[in-house]
Amino acid sequence: MPRFVWQAASSLALLATVVVAWVESVAAKEPELPAAVARPVDFVDDVLPVLQKHCFSCHGADEQESGLRLDLKKSALAGGDSGAVIVPGKSAESRLIQLVAGLDGELMPPADKGERLTAAQVSLLRGWIDQGAKWPDQSLAQLQAARHWSLQPIKAIAPPTVANANRLQQPIDAFVLARLAKEKLEPSPLTDRATLIRRLSLDLQGLPPTPDEVDAFVNDARPDATEHLVDRLLASPRYGERWGRHWLDQARYADSDGYEKDRPRPFAYRYRDWVIAALNADMPFDQFTVEQLAGDLLPGATTEQKIATGLHRNTLHNTEGGIDPEEDRVKKTVDRTNTLGAVWLGLTLGCAQCHSHKYDPISQREYFALYAVFNSITEHDLEAPTADEATKLAASREQHTKETESLKAALTAYETNIHPGVMASWEESIRTAEKPPAGVPPKFVKTIKKPAEERTPAEVKELTQHHRLLDPEWAKLNKALTDHQAKMPKLPPERMAQTVVEMPKPRETRLHLRGDFLSPGDVVAAGTPEILPQLALEKSQQLNRLELAKWVTSDQNPLTARVTANRVWQQLFGRGIVATSDDFGRQGDKPTHPQLLDWLADDFRRRDWSLKQLQRRIVTSSTYQQSSAVRSDLRTVDPDNELLARQIRKRVEAEILRDVSLSAAGLLCEKIGGPSVRPPQPADYANLTYAGSAKWVESKGGDRYRRGFYTFFQRTSPYPMLSTFDAPDATECTVRRQTSNTPIQSLTLWNDLVFFEAAQQLARRVVTEVPTGMNAEQVTRARASQAMRHCLGRTPSQEEVDEVVSLFQDQLRLADNNAAAAQAAVGPGTSPDGVTRGELAAWVNVSRTLMNLDEFVTRE
Repeated sequence: MPRFVWQAASSLALLATVVVAWVESVAAKEPELPAAVARPVDFVDDVLPVLQKHCFSCHGADEQESGLRLDLKKSALAGGDSGAVIVPGKSAESRLIQLVAGLDGELMPPADKGERLTAAQVSLLRGWIDQGAKWPDQSLAQLQAARHWSLQPIKAIAPPTVANANRLQQPIDAFVLARLAKEKLEPSPLTDRATLIRRLSLDLQGLPPTPDEVDAFVNDARPDATEHLVDRLLASPRYGERWGRHWLDQARYADSDGYEKDRPRPFAYRYRDWVIAALNADMPFDQFTVEQLAGDLLPGATTEQKIATGLHRNTLHNTEGGIDPEEDRVKKTVDRTNTLGAVWLGLTLGCAQCHSHKYDPISQREYFALYAVFNSITEHDLEAPTADEATKLAASREQHTKETESLKAALTAYETNIHPGVMASWEESIRTAEKPPAGVPPKFVKTIKKPAEERTPAEVKELTQHHRLLDPEWAKLNKALTDHQAKMPKLPPERMAQTVVEMPKPRETRLHLRGDFLSPGDVVAAGTPEILPQLALEKSQQLNRLELAKWVTSDQNPLTARVTANRVWQQLFGRGIVATSDDFGRQGDKPTHPQLLDWLADDFRRRDWSLKQLQRRIVTSSTYQQSSAVRSDLRTVDPDNELLARQIRKRVEAEILRDVSLSAAGLLCEKIGGPSVRPPQPADYANLTYAGSAKWVESKGGDRYRRGFYTFFQRTSPYPMLSTFDAPDATECTVRRQTSNTPIQSLTLWNDLVFFEAAQQLARRVVTEVPTGMNAEQVTRARASQAMRHCLGRTPSQEEVDEVVSLFQDQLRLADNNAAAAQAAVGPGTSPDGVTRGELAAWVNVSRTLMNLDEFVTRE
């Protein structure tokens, strides 16, 4: 045998020997049974989460493998096909323990069904069984509702007493200061007024303050100057745009359908405008909820209340060829159900679409009970004119109807009095002709040659209709009528609104096995989850969207007020009191300040669900007004600022980045509402067409400089600047935006046409606003200071002005040495009087630099 063959054979033999020995040693080693825990074991807190995560998918409400069901006390203790699996007091003899520990060669759950229990979890189960397998006589939903913090009734809580009373500006502060004192931490000092007005302006209206507004606030000696400022900002129509953006993220608003065709929705904006108006009017949040979920079902529903139901029309809509319309409708209904859970209940309802929820006590049947409430929605495009438009339209239609009736009368008179004679002459000419004239079909010739009394009614009708088409006078009168009818006054497309209506007879709802609508299960009646307070309905009454909306905002529902207050807090602090703002269930985070959250929720409801009053409470607190400076003593103790010992710094959202740039430049168009606009975007992107849907025709005039809130949002090809800065894709509800930090963002701020144009205009603004009645150095320093005030909202230090002046001088030298570069920087148009092309180009580059500062894009 050749040497290399012998070596290979020897190696294989050695390997086989090692493998066999290893297998035998493993087989010989018995799995060890972890010892039972000695401490008292609670079923709800310790045992139930283990069973939910590892066992219920095969032995729960949906499936009972081997006849074993572990989500009901009676069934679990009775056992399955092989007998009892739980022997109270004897964990080692309990089949459940033997299976999860892998004794006797069988291990549960199987590898393809779930994750193996840890030794600690097995120890917990052993301790529970050894201690008697105590299981309260309540359903799992009732047990968890009685224990889980978010399902407890909201209580009126008195703020705690604190030593640091000089920091108490709102009751909110007492809760925060008490927690800080417990951790032996001090709050941060209050921020300066210039920073505070910029923070408040960005948070409440999404725009920076003007230099004059900053000066007025900084110099306001009134003790309640901040309260006056907050009231002014809350009363601004810009407030509805700012907080409307937060709401539209949750409402998954977009201006197109999505999917491959992604057709535009020319009047989707009517819902957006309703949101702006409702927020500006401080519509109570319970009414805000009811009108969106069920405005069409309100008695005597107004047009505006019907427009509010556009919430349900923000789903994706598939118009591709060959789709199943029922599948698309089901997807929309699922989306509406999941949105209810995320936005109002703070629950991950969607997890129960295919099977009962693994962590929260929400069964698949309960999911489809909520689904049933939305299952009878029919989409309807509604004429929605303003009051003035409605009056004019009614008058125009009345006049049009009168003219139509006049034309009908003329045609009828001709048909009755004149046409019979004309037709008789025509028939006579055919009967007496030697051969039938060309163009008259033989069947009509045959009819004409019959005596009148022998013709059937159908023959008479058909012959009459044929002759009318040959009669010039009849054709003329008929065309006049048809053309006029086609001119019935209509509203332009942008005055329509996307709404929904309820079907007269509700659809039957069936559970979808494994979430597949093609595999229907049992019939499911509309209802709400058992873990929440139940609706009191008459036996004959069917739960509909209106009753559901009232239930969502009832005082008995502990979730809606908590979820909403937490989300407002999240927008103002970057993080909610509950960090998982869409999950108040067992897998979500617990509140860092539970008593504060309940106080806010209770106060919110007591103040008639006023969002503005809730926000006023928060922003006038010393907690909100703290400095955001990072402190070394908090880096390890509280790196995520959960204890609220300071404010937070955060980059403003995508739309606000655009807004602050246009505002600083003086370009911002302040028009509120109306159809979405298409501002400039990169040329190669602007020419993109996807199935003919994404053609981008730039808006002209002031529409070019509208707030980012109004930018047309195409789902398949969103405005690139918005996507770059983490705007959601509007395909599903978003309750909290993610924030990324990428090189593309820096390149966008430096090179994108919108920001470059804003820098050009800021340069023109600065050189125009600063008078030239000083020496050159003074003018340069004044312009540097003015540019920084427009961009940063504060008066710069002398050192900062020195830096900007130095930058200007460097750029001026470059511009003087490169006329082409200077021309490119300045762009078209003439320079302001007394300013050279090179100077203007230098100020453009200074402006670009300032607009790329971290401080410019950050809310301090």
